[in-house]
Amino acid sequence: MEFALFCTRVNVLIVLLLALCSPCQFIQSPIDFGPLDLLQTTNTASLDFGRIHFNSPSAVLRPQSPKDISVLLRFLSASSYRKVTVAAKGAGHSIHGQAQALDGIVIEMDSLPSSIEIYREGQGEAAFFYADVSGGALWIELLEESLKLGVAPRSWTDYLYLSIGGTLSNGGISGQTFKYGPQISNVLQLDVITGKGELVTCSPTKGSELFYAVLGGLGQFGIITRARILLQAAPRKVRWVRAFYDDFHTFTKDQELLISMPELVDYLEGFIVLNEQSLHSSSIAFPAQMDLLPDFGTNGNSKVYYCIEFAIHDYLSKDTNVQQVVENVTRKMSYMPSYIHIVEVSYFDFLNRVRMEELSLRRIDLWDVPHPWLNMFVPKSGIEEFKDLLMANISPDDFEGLILIYPLLSDKWDTNTSAVLPADQVVYVVGVLRSAKPSAPACSGACVSDIVRRHRHVAEAAVGPRIGAKQYLPHHSSPAQWRGHFGRNWIRFATRKAQFDPLCILGPGQGIFQKTPLNL
Repeated sequence: MEFALFCTRVNVLIVLLLALCSPCQFIQSPIDFGPLDLLQTTNTASLDFGRIHFNSPSAVLRPQSPKDISVLLRFLSASSYRKVTVAAKGAGHSIHGQAQALDGIVIEMDSLPSSIEIYREGQGEAAFFYADVSGGALWIELLEESLKLGVAPRSWTDYLYLSIGGTLSNGGISGQTFKYGPQISNVLQLDVITGKGELVTCSPTKGSELFYAVLGGLGQFGIITRARILLQAAPRKVRWVRAFYDDFHTFTKDQELLISMPELVDYLEGFIVLNEQSLHSSSIAFPAQMDLLPDFGTNGNSKVYYCIEFAIHDYLSKDTNVQQVVENVTRKMSYMPSYIHIVEVSYFDFLNRVRMEELSLRRIDLWDVPHPWLNMFVPKSGIEEFKDLLMANISPDDFEGLILIYPLLSDKWDTNTSAVLPADQVVYVVGVLRSAKPSAPACSGACVSDIVRRHRHVAEAAVGPRIGAKQYLPHHSSPAQWRGHFGRNWIRFATRKAQFDPLCILGPGQGIFQKTPLNL
């Protein structure tokens, strides 16, 4: 085993030494390229937000231009060193080592020069804005730059300190998804480097097969180095509303009511209130005393509550009374009497709300800890059964974190992309966003492994025919499970792999394809 590991590392060393000596001068010098350790991994390349898997690469590359990435992939595709794999790493927010490359090469995308250019095309009512953004740039950077011109992307993630290329390789979802679709439905053009090292500019009308393959493609077909993102006018302020429920059916019924009013509601999410911690950790932007004193019951007889949060944009227009819109919407809802809270915040602060939670968690050492998260897409027809399944596998008494649950509309997703959803018009996002502090008495020793095991049990039960769920940010342990994940789209996914990364160089951390010639 140790000898095989040594040989693999020597192979990578030979590849990089050959690249150093090649006419194309892939790496000018280790200084130009940043940290380049051929026989030892850097701390960051084997570490991600999940802190569950720690797969060490043999080398870390910090490119100065997309051409550097292209030269490496071309070299690997044309050489006999076909056991070497490559993973692109953005902000490192993966949970299960998806951006890691055991004994391979990790490309740290944040070393590429960050570029954000905003353009306007057309005149009058036909005018529209878009941004050309480098793949390693963060969404927070795009927000800050676009707001200077009074515009912003339409669709977001909850947390903005993620890379553009990283979220577009998965989907990119938040409370705007029901209205505008995921981030991958709001892209106009991409620059991609395929697994063969080809630099391709693609769009729905030019190189469309690669364009749609890469969006939601889990890094299997190419590395995104630039994206053209659709923008729209940005509101100045946001009315942010939270309403509480003690009945799950009423909670989901009101959520489905709200997504049926996209002309009024601009954002919708919700979460399960398991205990005092889950209540207060999700209310940083709200008053410390919300007059909510729920009775969570006692051990063995716990009571669970639910919260809907929605937002309405305020453009400070004289033609719109935002407060009246809020009243018209809430009048149709069936929340617990008096358990509703409304705040007004700037658009920037609303979108950047998780940053406040991050800083709070950092202060109590609950950020740089294992995150055995579980993210699922659950069809409306199975959401109550899924909720019961989930609650049977967690303990409200010691749960640290948040359980998100909110609906989106599947017809807002382009079926040409590689992302997959359950077969239902209304699909619920369920995110079990748990923090596990190993040093704490409540989660020591094998605790993280036990949480992962429980989550795996929930996921495997939910993806069966009875519920029909799909994993988001998926992690599967066998080729059969991956085929089941993609279902009828598997042949298309595998065909695209054969076309754009035939040697299976890219995305080894996902575990979808083995590093062998592809057999369909």
